[in-house]
Amino acid sequence: MSTQILLGAGFSRNWGGWLASEAFEYLLGCPEVITNAYVRRLLWQCKDDGGFEVALATVQHAWTRNPQENLPHLNALQASIQRMFMDMNAAFLEYSDLEFQNHQSRMLRRAMVQFDAVFTLNQDLLLEHRYLNDNIALTIPGRWDGFQLPGLVSRPSRLFPNANSTANKDWVPAEATEFQVYPRLQPYFKLHGSSNWADPTGGPLLVMGDNKEGAIRLHPILDWYHQKFDEYLMRPNSRLLVIGYGFRDAHINRVITRAVEQHGLQMFIIDPAGADLAWTLNKTRTQGAIPAGTPLEELFKASVIGASRRDLREIFGGDSVEHAKVMRFVES
Repeated sequence: MSTQILLGAGFSRNWGGWLASEAFEYLLGCPEVITNAYVRRLLWQCKDDGGFEVALATVQHAWTRNPQENLPHLNALQASIQRMFMDMNAAFLEYSDLEFQNHQSRMLRRAMVQFDAVFTLNQDLLLEHRYLNDNIALTIPGRWDGFQLPGLVSRPSRLFPNANSTANKDWVPAEATEFQVYPRLQPYFKLHGSSNWADPTGGPLLVMGDNKEGAIRLHPILDWYHQKFDEYLMRPNSRLLVIGYGFRDAHINRVITRAVEQHGLQMFIIDPAGADLAWTLNKTRTQGAIPAGTPLEELFKASVIGASRRDLREIFGGDSVEHAKVMRFVES
């Protein structure tokens, strides 16, 4: 049995991270947006149709057509997004731990070390601050000797030159010939890059917008990560715990769908909508519309073998019944 975990924005939300709608409201208050009428208007236009990532993609496309006219807009939106990650990451530092209580058998960490790999779509540094440390080797002795960010090498941070934390380092891709997963270290794959990664030119290495798949192909490390995601899910008898991912990224959904159809991948969903998540995304199921099924609904019917509508603070806090239900999937 091979078990993986996939994290989305709803995971970080348990510690105060922003969902897409909250990110939109944050960006509206950034000085760079307040003083740029075009970007502000664009954010409002995209609010209910893809959110700030579609706004970013729109500005990026405009910049490729007319760099001189649109560079100020691109700079303004990118600077405000960078400010958002800096504020969110600073807030995560205020938490002394990942846990919601001190009962060892109920700790979130105890569940996470049991996965063969951790995949995340998030670009914040919550887990770098609170999970990627020596406790990975200590939580279940013999399971792991530690952790790894495959294919990446660290360098001293410009902001935290003397810090040893994984979060307080800058990370850059290694040479492609050095990409590898070490068997005794739990791999942590950030499928869309990270707010503390840089590409070989020194620019930020994180993927946003409406053409993530195309952007991923431009970065060998992210392209390799995507291949590893496919490889892990295609293992026989594989299981995937999904926390806080809204199933809105087509390139991620395709990998999951292929694994379900070809190898019978099974999923457990932790989301406020629970197993109904696919149906809540179907616009034909609104009042007055003629309902029509979607491929995502069929995917859920074929693969979802459990779900929880509780947040992590409940599951890994005091709700013993829900905790047992989730751990039955993790440990089976």
